[in-house]
Amino acid sequence: MEEIGLTIDGRTVRTRKGSTVLEAAREAGIYIPALCDHPDLSPIGSCKLCIVEIEGQNVYPTSCTTLAEEGMVVRTKTEEVQEMRRHALEMLLALTNHPTSCLFCERKDECTDLRECMRKFPLAVGCKYCPNDGECELQDAVKYTGLEKMRYSTTYRNLPVRREPFFDRDYNLCILCSRCVRTCSEVRGEKVLSFDVNYHRQHAIGPISLVESDCKFCGACVDVCPTGALYARSERWEKPSDFVVTACPFCGVGCVMEIGVQDGHIVRVRGRRGETPNNGQLCVKGRFGLDFVESPERLKTPLIRKDGELVPASWDEALEFIVEKFSRAKGDRFALLSSAKCTNEENYLAQKLSRLVMETNNVDHCARLCHASTVAALAAAFGSGAMTNSIDELKDAGCIFIIGSNTTEQHPVIALKIKEAKKRGAKIIVANPRWIELCNFADIWLRQEPGTDVPLILGMCKVISEENLLNDGFIEERCEGFEEFRDSLADISLEEVAKITGVEMEPIREAALVYAQNGPSSIVYSMGITQHSHGTDNILSLANLAMMTGNLGKPASGINPLRGQNNVQGACDMGALPNVFPGYQAVANDDLRKKFEEKWGRTLPEKPGLTLMEIFNAVHDGDIEAMYIIGENPRISDPDATHVAEALEKLDFLVVQEIFLSETASLADVVLPATSFAEKDGTFTNTERRVQRVRRALDPVGDARPDWMIISEIGRRMGYEEEFSYSDPSEIMDEIASLTPSYGGINYGRIEKSGLQWPCPNPDHPGTPYLHKTGFTRGKGLFSVVSYRPSMELPDDEYPFILTTGRVLCHFHTGTMTRKVPGLNYLRNEELVEINPKDGRALGIEDGDLVEVASRRGTVRAKAKITEKSSEGVAFMTFHFAETPTNVLTNPALDPVAKIPELKVCAVKLSRASGD
Repeated sequence: MEEIGLTIDGRTVRTRKGSTVLEAAREAGIYIPALCDHPDLSPIGSCKLCIVEIEGQNVYPTSCTTLAEEGMVVRTKTEEVQEMRRHALEMLLALTNHPTSCLFCERKDECTDLRECMRKFPLAVGCKYCPNDGECELQDAVKYTGLEKMRYSTTYRNLPVRREPFFDRDYNLCILCSRCVRTCSEVRGEKVLSFDVNYHRQHAIGPISLVESDCKFCGACVDVCPTGALYARSERWEKPSDFVVTACPFCGVGCVMEIGVQDGHIVRVRGRRGETPNNGQLCVKGRFGLDFVESPERLKTPLIRKDGELVPASWDEALEFIVEKFSRAKGDRFALLSSAKCTNEENYLAQKLSRLVMETNNVDHCARLCHASTVAALAAAFGSGAMTNSIDELKDAGCIFIIGSNTTEQHPVIALKIKEAKKRGAKIIVANPRWIELCNFADIWLRQEPGTDVPLILGMCKVISEENLLNDGFIEERCEGFEEFRDSLADISLEEVAKITGVEMEPIREAALVYAQNGPSSIVYSMGITQHSHGTDNILSLANLAMMTGNLGKPASGINPLRGQNNVQGACDMGALPNVFPGYQAVANDDLRKKFEEKWGRTLPEKPGLTLMEIFNAVHDGDIEAMYIIGENPRISDPDATHVAEALEKLDFLVVQEIFLSETASLADVVLPATSFAEKDGTFTNTERRVQRVRRALDPVGDARPDWMIISEIGRRMGYEEEFSYSDPSEIMDEIASLTPSYGGINYGRIEKSGLQWPCPNPDHPGTPYLHKTGFTRGKGLFSVVSYRPSMELPDDEYPFILTTGRVLCHFHTGTMTRKVPGLNYLRNEELVEINPKDGRALGIEDGDLVEVASRRGTVRAKAKITEKSSEGVAFMTFHFAETPTNVLTNPALDPVAKIPELKVCAVKLSRASGD
């Protein structure tokens, strides 16, 4: 990066070539007022407050639009410049009729409490209810320029305050800086906000109601507002005394956030600017969805079931009971479900407890329901089952192929990178049976029938092969098995592919050409193609597509599975799986197992354990009698949920460790209160393999304890004092690093300021932004011959519709956390079944009607939402609402390789239900 030098106010300043004068000044810590400018936005120079004097120029340019040049001499605070700023600021206040009482209050320095104004000004004219809160940029500009009074009269406009979920819009305080409008458009790509200007007198920002618009309530507009026109209601009354940097507890993006704390409460949440992967951006859940942490429904004390009821107990009583029961259930009569919500350190201890103390490999977690097929397929093809590239690289891709991912809903901040790539000229291909927001940005939308991803991808491969768009050098040098794969394509007819998928031949051909000819090309996918009985085949097909075009081992390319939960990648890395130790080291490998035995000092079981679905089947059959479930809610999240509930009730002994009394916890014999992410230290590993710090911001509620402490205490009480003696999570990470090659160079000291991406094999290694740069983990990439297998359950005369399931933006997983947030419930408070208008007319179902949805396994009811997003013959539901347990419908049929169930395709029938 080329640097230049310039002089600002007598100081020598170095900045990158291409920076503006304002950016150079900010980097040097020199304040220049700028109410229309923001680091995330394109400069427009409209407020004129950032004017400066540049030696040799006879004008006073705006520093936000003026590029810094080598040798430039800049003066930012001459009397002439300040006088012009005062005039500009005075005119701005007059034209926008901004209240000025607080700006020129002679007693504002005496204000000490945010709740009271020294001069008893009406609340409406105090921008943030306090003229001395230190946050209003307008106040800063007034003070800096020395503006002491107004020559022009202003009139308080008395516009009604528009109350939205989470924040208020008070356009009496708007100065028309346009930051909010531009952020909504430039940064978020939504274009919801717009100007509603009437000669600068009755100005406001539209629309009138954000709830009735397409607003995603990300809060980005609130964060950039320089006055109090936009302000989160929860942040009005208390200012943070401390800030804690941590990672978001929701999806796998791993957004870095600052939590502001005052008197033991969260009073502010912001995305951390300058930090990968989110650079200050959050979604509605991260920005406004942390209220669950302080919910009155949090578990605060252990519970033990007595006479059929869960009653409070002491920690000693609960732990003694657990130790007694666990001691009788050692071996394969025991199973443990770990959690993608827990830290790496806690998942490591969970699998250690299972293998070392309970002497079984019966340990699994929710990755079995989402990305087990990813791990199986990518490990077979490349030797590593993780996201190959980094999130930030997406913006530099020439083509992005998005399949089976509703990215704007499930991974909103990653969707921002896709939108940025589009602005930079990238081609966007979307393959999805449902209309999703990214279809608005797509050059090609392939609307395949659910469950037909394999023929669709193979059809693209055939076109690329026939058009000789192969990367022959990459295939020859880096891969094996290509000849067999190419020969298998001869059996594929594009006409047949079109017939199976429901997509015409020409869009398939065009998509193949666009992907092959616009590299670097990146594949982005999620659970839309993994949660199938043929999920492994789906991913193997994508691996073939990437290898044949050479789109691996270089920036902005690769195969990028987006993990669903905050630490599902880390839970897999830590060996919370039945067949591998931490770092995907096979339990059946004698040498690898010996390494762990030497470290832990005991013989370990060599036979791989049961997967999640196999565990519940074994409970049904009476082969497993005790379970320990940490931070999971299988009663709602797992397919054929009725079968799961029956299994849980058959257990002789069930322990559930949770932050709320979930539907699963309510069935337990012992419930242990755990702390939330905000009340403990540790690490999460996000979807791009980035290991990040999680930091304690609050004290635990009641008698709740961090999961790592609880697991360690159980281990010690069961006779493994030395093996579970940890005083801090950093010690656990040191042990992880000593046993896990990909984490070998990771410790808390190295990730204190910024996370590291594995593999990071030693303390001098910088981490790995993208995989397979010089070769594949397995040696050569392996092409696989894949053939189409229909889904295990297809529509028929009795069950004529396909049901597919997913998530919506404002809720997460089984709703255990997000349903405790009133604002999120306001946005969506019930389950809906989305069906196509033609299907609605055929069934006599109108929008809002109560619908009965039945499969071969169960029945639920939900209101109908008639929408073109669903194609004919396909219904869509979420699994966020326990009162409408969608997963009583879904199919437990397993992928034979990854043992992942068929959650995306099951046959159902729909009928209008009575309203009682």
